[in-house]
Amino acid sequence: MAPRAPASWKEPMSDTPAPAASTTLPTAVPRRTWLSLSVLLLGVAMALLDTTIVNVALPTVRTSLDASEATLSWIISGYALAFGLALIPSGRVGDRFGHAPVFIVGLAGFTLASLWCGLASGSGSLIVARVVQGLFGGMFFPAVTALIQLMFPGRVRGKAFAVMGATIGFSTALGPIVGGLLIEAFGEADGWRSIFFVNLPFGVIAVVAALRLLPRGAEAGTARGVDAVGLTLLSGSLVALLVPLIQGEDAGWPLWTWLSLVGAVVLMVLFSFWEVAVVRRGKVPLVPPHLFAHGHFTGGVILAMVYFAAFTGIFFTISLLWQAGLGHSALSSGLVSVPFAIGSIIGASQSDRLARRLGRTVLAIGTAMVAVGLVTVWVLFVTVPGQDLTHWALLGPLLVAGMGSGMFIAPNAQFIVSTVDRTEAGAASGVIGVVQRIGSAAGIAVIGAVLFGSLTFPPGQPTPEIVATVFTSAAAHAMAVSAVLAILAFVLVFVLPKQVDH
Repeated sequence: MAPRAPASWKEPMSDTPAPAASTTLPTAVPRRTWLSLSVLLLGVAMALLDTTIVNVALPTVRTSLDASEATLSWIISGYALAFGLALIPSGRVGDRFGHAPVFIVGLAGFTLASLWCGLASGSGSLIVARVVQGLFGGMFFPAVTALIQLMFPGRVRGKAFAVMGATIGFSTALGPIVGGLLIEAFGEADGWRSIFFVNLPFGVIAVVAALRLLPRGAEAGTARGVDAVGLTLLSGSLVALLVPLIQGEDAGWPLWTWLSLVGAVVLMVLFSFWEVAVVRRGKVPLVPPHLFAHGHFTGGVILAMVYFAAFTGIFFTISLLWQAGLGHSALSSGLVSVPFAIGSIIGASQSDRLARRLGRTVLAIGTAMVAVGLVTVWVLFVTVPGQDLTHWALLGPLLVAGMGSGMFIAPNAQFIVSTVDRTEAGAASGVIGVVQRIGSAAGIAVIGAVLFGSLTFPPGQPTPEIVATVFTSAAAHAMAVSAVLAILAFVLVFVLPKQVDH
């Protein structure tokens, strides 16, 4: 059921489109509504910035806290996994108790967790703080889309979602650059803490503004509970999968890592049976099993997971190579991402128009461009000596990959949702959001294991030239994994429908 409008808001809030004759009339939206949107988008920017800003800080975290390679992977994967697992239950809680309170509590918790991250005294406390930060980020993120749906009527709602999409793309692209600037300003030793402290003033402003501006009474009026058992089984399965992938290389792949992988499969099977049983009892499952009766939807979900696994690992690899391997600064590492960021903005700005004109072909072109860009980066890592790599060498392929990424990410969810009935669109969107974050977490785990597992130094004190050579070779292996995943994503695009009804 769609959220009901609170009595204190006078503009129409219905989710049902107006008759065709009335849609041509201008729709007045109060200034307060646009101010509320700015508060929501500030929260979105904070959450998405933290998915990429950390990449350029990883080498300084490694030095400052004497962190292991597994710790660096957990800092990224822990956040992404916790974020994804919180999305669906948080949406259900918002339906029951109101989306505005969930947004405020989630954003406040995210801000406090950012403070915890910045004050972390060791690797363990930083990992836990990042997981908590991800949980609160996943808590308030679904409330954003629900409140936009509630506050904006008709065509204006589409404009609000378009602004949200632009905010997501811009924040994600801006992260490495902001991180590099902050570390440059506050020093290599503890400058990484500033990337978390920067959230504090914006978080306080956003929470205070949300208390004053967001509509109350935004609950859907339904009493749907959260599938706690399903959430536990799914969480257990994913943790059992990620722990050996991240820790296995450091530990030498002992027996427990293989048992954990088997346990992950067992828990996922139990989760599937449990969700079916929940439906049979007339309850609301965490992930509706009937969605996967649509073969195209299942293929689309796999596509989303594979693409985000490939996409998320790109700058994890490049940031570690650029700083730990080649000895460049965090700012220099952030600047490497500029072509990709510019390409993403260009691609995203044209994606809707191209999707209307070309249909599914826009996704094929986008993934093909990403694959070509990553394969080219891999070729450079294999053929160019590490100490000779420059920003200029990566500019072209990263620009191409960024444009392809922008063309793909924006319309991708719309094409996947179109494979199910309209009445199932909300549930399908929730599943896609979770799968994207799981793909991100798994991608970092796998790519991190390949990268660190390929770092083999000769005996003795390595020279800078040897370090550069070894790191470049390891980065080539990791980039090969990202490239293969991007090629697989290109193949999977063709399971989606050729066109979407707009």
